Amino acid sequence: MRVFVTGASGWIGSAVTVSLLARGHDVLGTARSDASAAKLEQLGAAVRRTDLDDLAGLRAGALEADAVVHLANKHDFADPTGTNRAERAAVETFVDALAGTDKPLLLAAGLAGYGLGRPITETARTDARGPEAMRGGTENLVLDAAASSGLHAVSLRFAPTVHGDGDHGFIAYLVQAARDAGAALYVGDGANAWSAVHVSDAGDAVAHAVERAQGGTAVHVVAEEGTSTREIAEAIGRGLGLPTRSVTPEGAAERLGFIGHVLGMDLRASSEATRRVLDWTPTGPTLLEDLATGAYFRS
Repeated sequence: MRVFVTGASGWIGSAVTVSLLARGHDVLGTARSDASAAKLEQLGAAVRRTDLDDLAGLRAGALEADAVVHLANKHDFADPTGTNRAERAAVETFVDALAGTDKPLLLAAGLAGYGLGRPITETARTDARGPEAMRGGTENLVLDAAASSGLHAVSLRFAPTVHGDGDHGFIAYLVQAARDAGAALYVGDGANAWSAVHVSDAGDAVAHAVERAQGGTAVHVVAEEGTSTREIAEAIGRGLGLPTRSVTPEGAAERLGFIGHVLGMDLRASSEATRRVLDWTPTGPTLLEDLATGAYFRS
């Protein structure tokens, strides 16, 4: 298949591109800069110079492909409203372009908002709807379209930490926060847990989902059901030679902003159904194993 991948040169997108190419697919990846374009060409992908604000370019890329994997997001924590609206507009463009084609549309989603205190399963649904909601309510947008019109839509629910050497996501933020505070932080007793997946496993899962996932379903890109945030903080503390410290939810939000709110969430998720349906088996290191290598603590 020819797969159009937005965010193809990013942290997760690069791993997805590598996995798709390894499985014999062609990749047409988006790039906003010369550096991103060069990276994709070096991997063996074709390049479309576009971004999330270029809706005509996104539509053209979707129509040229046999499947779409939408991973790009502005991730502007200073302007969440603008980020959510841009995401909504991009996904609406894909839904319109792919209506009636049976081409798979797979889009990145998170695990916040599906319920707390128990592992989230693939059948759970979020209440987030509309352009003002988290991620512009796009998961419900595409799954509703799958139910009403047969759109071959798949939600890719990524673990909150997609870890590995070179990660600049949540764990990297927490490492920098520990440096700034002189201690690795967790909220309350730190019993709340985050699911996790190594970036290589994430790329492999998405490639399997392009080939196997049924329309109207969610895929959990999750290798570990949950590691407590206190264990994560302790691993960061060991890596930096710093103590760990409990903070209140208010204190976490004050110190870390949006990441502080996420730090206090319980984001455990099961991937039993995903592994069975996709015939996918994670093989990469665990989050704590990755933290033990020291890669996150290079100055």
